[in-house]
Amino acid sequence: MDRHDAPATAGENCYRTKRRRNALGGDYSPGPNTVLTMSILARGQRTAAFAKATAREVKGQRAAISCHRSDVRGAALMLALWALFLLSAMVISWALDIDSRLTLSGNANRVLEAEAMACSGAEVALHPNIKPGSPNLRRQINERENYDVRITGEGGRLNVNWLLAGEDPRRLEILRKYLENQGVDLNERNRMIDCLLDWVDPDDLVRLNGAEASEDYQPANAPLVRVDELKKIKGWEEFTSAPGWDENFTLNSTGPIDLAWASREVLLALPGMTEELVDRFLLVRRGPDGIDGTADDAPFKNLEDVRAALGFSPQQFQQLAGLVGFKDPVLRIVSTGKSGAAMRIVQMVIRRANNVNVPQLISWKEL
Repeated sequence: MDRHDAPATAGENCYRTKRRRNALGGDYSPGPNTVLTMSILARGQRTAAFAKATAREVKGQRAAISCHRSDVRGAALMLALWALFLLSAMVISWALDIDSRLTLSGNANRVLEAEAMACSGAEVALHPNIKPGSPNLRRQINERENYDVRITGEGGRLNVNWLLAGEDPRRLEILRKYLENQGVDLNERNRMIDCLLDWVDPDDLVRLNGAEASEDYQPANAPLVRVDELKKIKGWEEFTSAPGWDENFTLNSTGPIDLAWASREVLLALPGMTEELVDRFLLVRRGPDGIDGTADDAPFKNLEDVRAALGFSPQQFQQLAGLVGFKDPVLRIVSTGKSGAAMRIVQMVIRRANNVNVPQLISWKEL
């Protein structure tokens, strides 16, 4: 018999022996080979289970490691993006700051240049040979810089102190008529005039519609120092709150209203003047361009020429005697300087005396 068949024969003998013992009711105990086989099988099962568990653990660890690496790479990418974003924001902020500083610096330079242009124009206007309408009052320095100067007579405005001096009824009537033409009603006009007189007179006597010193109101009891002082006087609050309310007022002229420069509103406040007459006179005085102070203005030489242009007879013109004048030596110079979009305005009031080359500067103001 071949040796490879021996285990099978032994197994068969063992099986047969087991059957016989069972048939006889006897107990059966496994043999050494059976125990060994079962032990090997159990050990193999445990080994396989351990191997599977180990494989699962290794796989889980690998997955965890892979996930961790992915998280690390994602976090690193986010940090890099945030760093790039912050760096970009800093660069943009820095660029905007530089741009704003350059813009502010450029604007400041243009403002300074515009102010220099305005002052240059004012200096040109001070020359004794410069007259209203002179071509030298307008100059284009370059593509960006220029100045434009306008010279007008200060006497064409209402000198408030002169109108109030001595409480002359004829002069006060000019002020009343002017306020009436500006839309101020009768009661308000009376209050404004009386309060104004109480402000400048030296006493403490209260006029019918006036106001003297009180706890919250203290008149100067002296002539006006500035036109803006009218804002402090009772009754003048509403009138002085309107834009351009002071355009026809002054304190610097010699007094009588200069017919060579008086505005339409001022002319209409004079006795004997009508709208038709004033409009016709202004049409002649201003010339073809309709602007005072230009080269085409009517060349009036004296008040007689003005009377003829007004169409007044000598008797009619007599009612204006003492109230009007001609060629007041006090002038107002308004110089506008520009540099790009920047603009500055200088306003001066000067007095040009005869035979004096250097004019007297009365006031200087930057608007």
